[in-house]
Amino acid sequence: MRILLLEDETSIGRAVERALSAQGHRVDWVRGLEEARERFLEEEPDLMVLDVRLPEDEDGGFLFAKEVRSAGYTGPILFLTARDTLKDRVEGLDLGGDDYLVKPFALEELLARVRALLRRSAKARESLLTFGRLRLDLAERAAYLDGVRVDLTLREFALLEVLALNPDRVYSPEELAQKVFSPDKVGAVKVYVHYLRQKLGPKVVQTVPGGYRMGAA
Repeated sequence: MRILLLEDETSIGRAVERALSAQGHRVDWVRGLEEARERFLEEEPDLMVLDVRLPEDEDGGFLFAKEVRSAGYTGPILFLTARDTLKDRVEGLDLGGDDYLVKPFALEELLARVRALLRRSAKARESLLTFGRLRLDLAERAAYLDGVRVDLTLREFALLEVLALNPDRVYSPEELAQKVFSPDKVGAVKVYVHYLRQKLGPKVVQTVPGGYRMGAA
């Protein structure tokens, strides 16, 4: 896994870099915001470990987290800081952080938290499906178009989920009725396909010989 480490204190940065590297991770250790921005643009990391207080800004880590979240970064973020007030912890989590470790800390605890965040991230990625501008979160049962959540009814999402899980397969109206509605409600399939196209675009569900299959928004 590639980890971006933003830490200006040499002793802490070197220790964290060595510990993470020993676990098999590829660590990009940077000491300032500009270098962090450059490395982020070069290659998106799987996880970021960010010191909060930096020479450029006492809230530098928070600032960088806000920037990357706004840019669409969805990977886990772990903050490192000597500031341990409730206000600081809440602010960090509200700005997109996933965990918060107070200095001084034991490297064993840092490694354990990194492992937990990466496990959680891997599980989340398994439940995410992307089709062009459309992203489906199967765990949350949510649909996002261009990053904006679209309200779908339970039946609409269920129909979309069946198609999305096997995007190359053609489902007959009868099969979809059986899976989502009931065998005697084949007509509902066409109605709900129409609803999905209205909300997500005309190509999200393709009509093909034999029935329907997943398209792209």
